[in-house]
Amino acid sequence: MPKKSIRGRMLAQRRHLAAETCFAQSLHIQQNLLDTPEFAAARSVALYSPVYNEVFTEELFHAACRAGKRVAYPRVRGEVLEFLEVPAIGDLRPGAFGILEPVGSAALEVAQLDLLVVPGVAFDEGGYRLGYGKGFYDRVLHGCQNRGILVGLCFKFQLVSSLPVETHDIGMDMLVTEEQVLRFGANARPRTRGYQ
Repeated sequence: MPKKSIRGRMLAQRRHLAAETCFAQSLHIQQNLLDTPEFAAARSVALYSPVYNEVFTEELFHAACRAGKRVAYPRVRGEVLEFLEVPAIGDLRPGAFGILEPVGSAALEVAQLDLLVVPGVAFDEGGYRLGYGKGFYDRVLHGCQNRGILVGLCFKFQLVSSLPVETHDIGMDMLVTEEQVLRFGANARPRTRGYQ
């Protein structure tokens, strides 16, 4: 199935999630990540601002701050995605595409982030991700040798057996749903699966 079709189907399904279901399952997903040794060990964490019924990340923000971790959020500048440290969740303002973004100029390099929580429309059992089609995350992560652990958060219906994959697509190191945590070993990269 083409990416566009999968994206449309998944976005429609997510849009129809009841608010209380989205909230409750997001809490489970965030707790599942909080319970991992990877989150505990990270000194710096990148999160995203959820839109369109994406898995929430606010509990992750508060837990990271309580633990003394540095927390960053992405900001779009033209074709570039940059990460800025955010000391308080109220410091986010509407930015590109209506998504809340950090203000200020204290950018962190991707290599400074120990764990990056990456948004996605769908993920597959091999750790691959289908984004919104703009390619911001793939561009910033592609070729970055010293990056932290990449984590995809998703509701279980967003996890499919296989996605069409191109050479520029970046695979996740972990996927977290309300029911499970999947890990993909570093020896699985570079991932070379072609279109399916």
